[in-house]
Amino acid sequence: MKYIIILGDGMSDQPEVEHDGLTPLMAAQIPYIDKLAEQGRSGLLKTIPERLHPGSEVANLAVLGYDVEAVFEGRGVIEAASIGVALEEGDLALRCNLICIADEKIKNHSAGHIPTPEAIELIDALNAEFGNQTVHFYPGVSYRHLLVIKGGNKALKCVPPHDVTGTPVVDVLPTSSNHEGEETALLLLDLIHQSRKLLENHPVNVNRRLAGKDPANSIWPWSPGYKPSMKTLKEMFGIGSGAVISAVDLIQGIGVYAGLDVIKVEGATGLYDTNYEGKAVAAVEALKTSDFVYLHIEASDEAGHEGDYDLKLKTIQYLDNRVVKYIVEEIAKMDEPVAIAILPDHPTPWKLKTHTRDAVPFLIWYPGIVPDGVKHYDEISAREGNYGTLESQQFMEEFLKSGK
Repeated sequence: MKYIIILGDGMSDQPEVEHDGLTPLMAAQIPYIDKLAEQGRSGLLKTIPERLHPGSEVANLAVLGYDVEAVFEGRGVIEAASIGVALEEGDLALRCNLICIADEKIKNHSAGHIPTPEAIELIDALNAEFGNQTVHFYPGVSYRHLLVIKGGNKALKCVPPHDVTGTPVVDVLPTSSNHEGEETALLLLDLIHQSRKLLENHPVNVNRRLAGKDPANSIWPWSPGYKPSMKTLKEMFGIGSGAVISAVDLIQGIGVYAGLDVIKVEGATGLYDTNYEGKAVAAVEALKTSDFVYLHIEASDEAGHEGDYDLKLKTIQYLDNRVVKYIVEEIAKMDEPVAIAILPDHPTPWKLKTHTRDAVPFLIWYPGIVPDGVKHYDEISAREGNYGTLESQQFMEEFLKSGK
């Protein structure tokens, strides 16, 4: 048996009075996913431990079967692995967004989804001005970058910018969680302040304003940590070989630590306009040579952060008819059976524009599975599934039992 997890990031939601009480997932036309639900089994999965923030880094680690509270060291260290930055003992890594500040409030977490070439130019300028033996900026993709502070202390309280859009900057600046983190917190505050002066009139931002786009006029460091100690999926579950497919550095970095091959797809953007077909083809090709594939698609999460119900619904339908349809049709032609799981990592309710820790719906299908009577895939229907409600590591353990 081979295995593929198709993860629609942030795909689930909360029913609201608007739209007749239907979440985007409930309202979406997803015949191929619904067919898998009808022929397979469903359940709910709690991916976020109570003491941890409901971030994608936490949730995806849980989906992959990790004891998150034991291995989690922040988002920055995971993205460092993705972009090939080798962290040394004592290196503090932080995710570093390029954001847009307007009227002293965080307007958005992505500087209007700034293109990578423009972002790299800004990161290079930050490095030229502030980089030294202690501080170094590393470019990533779009608004997502990395800040490494040698000898930094992780005793910090840092707020994810996507959680506080519209909030006054002064209310959510980094602070220390105890006296040991005070020096590092002061350094972060100074870097934010100095970055705003440098970026305000940088030619990239001058041109963005002229084009009616949001400027990337500040950095925003968050999710600090040190290099984690993580076993690979082979060490934990005996998976022989595996691959991860994602447009997001974070997910690629988790894949590196998990021992998965990172497959990059041309035209994969992490947004609604991503190359869905290219990702589907890459996943099927990977299944021909690998035992396990983790296919991550970010689009629904970004639509949720934008507060766009219709766009989120559309991205879910794209997942169904541009990804799942092809994968189901192609694995039917393969000699070796393939088990399929479909789920989000966490909800990103469009009305809240941020992640929540609610349990997410999942389905598992494989040849010969006895269906549980659930006819549709959504937040409500999954409650009736035979799997009940699982917690983090239990999902991967249950999935890998498929067909055994």
